[in-house]
Amino acid sequence: MKKRILAAVSAGLLLAFSAGCQQAKENPAVSGDYTGDVVAQEDFPEPTQNTDDKIGYQLEMPEEGEEIAVMETNLGTMKFRFFPDAAPKAVYNFKCLAATGYYDGLTFHRVVKDFIIQSGDPKGDSTGGESIWGEPFADEFNSNLLNLYGSVAMANSGADSNGSQFFINTCKSVDDSLWDSLEQNYEQLKAIDPSQWSQVQAMYGYTFLNTDLLGDNYKEAYKEYGGNPMLDGSYNAFDPKRGHTVFAQIFEGLDVADAINAVEVSDSDKPVDDVVILSVTIEPYEP
Repeated sequence: MKKRILAAVSAGLLLAFSAGCQQAKENPAVSGDYTGDVVAQEDFPEPTQNTDDKIGYQLEMPEEGEEIAVMETNLGTMKFRFFPDAAPKAVYNFKCLAATGYYDGLTFHRVVKDFIIQSGDPKGDSTGGESIWGEPFADEFNSNLLNLYGSVAMANSGADSNGSQFFINTCKSVDDSLWDSLEQNYEQLKAIDPSQWSQVQAMYGYTFLNTDLLGDNYKEAYKEYGGNPMLDGSYNAFDPKRGHTVFAQIFEGLDVADAINAVEVSDSDKPVDDVVILSVTIEPYEP
């Protein structure tokens, strides 16, 4: 998306405008033409890592002119705010796939009540889809971007295996007793020889968090907003870390996510009646 200066501006404003253009050039996920030549993965900046006192910033509204996603489904419309500095590859990948119509007509093929709703797979069975690069791309975990209620994260099949599939966290509450349970799990894990941790991970999945890293602001965020802390890669106990990259947040249309979460599903968590993505467009936000 090209920006034009329509009137004379002061030197200070001109410098600010130039800085903004420079940022967009350095990070293709901020704004651009998502239907042109694909930017190589190695040309992306390193994801930013923020201090933990900013946990919760993902719930702020987008700024005017900021690129957002508008997802039309047969059950209503959801709007996403992106985090291109924290997850540049994930954001760029989603924007490019959306701009080329990749998601149009796909279904929410997996719905787990009070957990997640998942889409982005042309095969509709959680086994298909690929990134805009035609190959997997790396996880981009950020300690400030959590799998809170309404967050949008990359689905994967292991570390650094991101493609086209994504999910929306639909868990609305986190019981305080969870933290004690997670702490007990981590203490038990530390009692095991680290050389055996990979076997523990294979047996129990990746729900072990390093609870030494969980501050009060982290717990308060989940207490207030709900979500799935076990999916937060930055706080995962294993090496390589397992989890899911949060790259966007619903700021409008959470009721639609709730409606999808409430549909009748089969034993395999597939909706009995298709929930379809009609279109996904990338647009500038207008308050």
